[in-house]
Amino acid sequence: MKKYARLLCASLLLAMASCLVTLSCSHRPERVYPLPTQQQLEWQQLETYAFIHFGLNTFNDMEWGYGDTPAETFNPTDLDCEQWVLTLKAAGMKGVIFTAKHHDGFCLWPTETTDYNIRHTPYKDGQGDVVGELCEACRKHGLRFGLYLSPWDRHQADYGREGYVALYHQQIQELLERYSPLFEFWFDGANGGDGWYGGACEKRAIVASEYYDYEKARDIVWRHSPQAAIFGGTVPTLRWIGNERGWAAATQWCSYSMDYQDLNNPKLLATGLPDGEAWLPAEVDVSIRPGWFYHSSEDSLVKTVDQLMELYDHSVGRNANLLLNFPVNKEGRIPAIDSANAVAWHQRLQSDFAHNVLKGSEVHANSTRGRGFKASNVLKEGNCYWAVEDGVTCAELVFTLKEPTKMNTLVLQERLSMGQRVKSFSVSYHANGHWLPIETEEPMTTIGHKRIIRFQPVTADQLRIRLHTRKGPVCLDRVGAYLAGD
Repeated sequence: MKKYARLLCASLLLAMASCLVTLSCSHRPERVYPLPTQQQLEWQQLETYAFIHFGLNTFNDMEWGYGDTPAETFNPTDLDCEQWVLTLKAAGMKGVIFTAKHHDGFCLWPTETTDYNIRHTPYKDGQGDVVGELCEACRKHGLRFGLYLSPWDRHQADYGREGYVALYHQQIQELLERYSPLFEFWFDGANGGDGWYGGACEKRAIVASEYYDYEKARDIVWRHSPQAAIFGGTVPTLRWIGNERGWAAATQWCSYSMDYQDLNNPKLLATGLPDGEAWLPAEVDVSIRPGWFYHSSEDSLVKTVDQLMELYDHSVGRNANLLLNFPVNKEGRIPAIDSANAVAWHQRLQSDFAHNVLKGSEVHANSTRGRGFKASNVLKEGNCYWAVEDGVTCAELVFTLKEPTKMNTLVLQERLSMGQRVKSFSVSYHANGHWLPIETEEPMTTIGHKRIIRFQPVTADQLRIRLHTRKGPVCLDRVGAYLAGD
């Protein structure tokens, strides 16, 4: 009899647990579309990674080679891909995208598609493979690897004609077969114009959306690297921000249009589209120097730590990933000043965001969906978030600190797996018995993956955040306040 009683109790407990799980799941907010794929979520979490421009332009003091520069001029004297990777890793980069071929058509791997490649250079007596060497260094030191392959080729005689597209696809096939997996593949937006073109020396125009067959090119990439993000073309999984200055707009929606005209509209690219049908998060590309390739005349123009901090705040801090370019010099190394500034910048970031002063505070909200979505989740690690009841269009969080605390930086993150929701927010602090607005020049609009607000230092015993959503209830992942700077 006792045996049956124990079995009955166990069955009842299991049933109750099942009901609680069902109730908890039924109370989860509805997702707001469009939604990111798992690959897009993981890509956005990278936040910062590096570009490397290196090639014939490096040795001929150019940005865009015409396509007729002799391959023999490529001759690095001390090329060290491990130096690149260790520098980038010390600078906090999560990966590197390498220019396997720029617009001049010169290939930095021993391709079978053209003689205009590294086999016909003095480097390692024609036995070198810079793409392969960098790929190996990335694998060794734990950086993700990506590639840039310019669709425009100012060297090839067939460019602009049918035969070139097959050659371009073959180059993609070679790269993906040899160097996968990739975390990102870049189709650049520069397409057509004047070039050498096998000696024709003329201008050639193409319709990029039709000429390159980007759908087939994407399929080749994904056949070997299904997790690779795609930049450019007609089938991107991320979008260009519309400039190369390193600045994203303060209002930054991850949703966008897949119309090719919109994908080339700088005004729309800058902010995203709140009602876009596709999830296309933004990527900011900018160089640590004025140029993308190395020029000795720019040795005194490397971005300072303060300038890099500003770039970070206006890219990652505005819901966009930062792709920071490092030009490799003629020796084949990232110059010392570039390396020093980048590493010092990363150390500054680590220092600025080392201590969340809100940790340990009491958190109160004007609404919550229940125990599984409580307000204090925004201060926890792990798979949890705060969500409010349906119909609440203005959500409020109040943090009560243990003692008056100084701060000057706020970080907010939405639960993007549920969709992007917040259209605006406001922040105020309580001191000496009064609520006062935070003084900042930063517009408080969208949040997305991460939003950073810098403001004049305040000493507060409470911090209040009010969030207004465009659609659906607030789903907030994390909140942090910091005292950044010296």
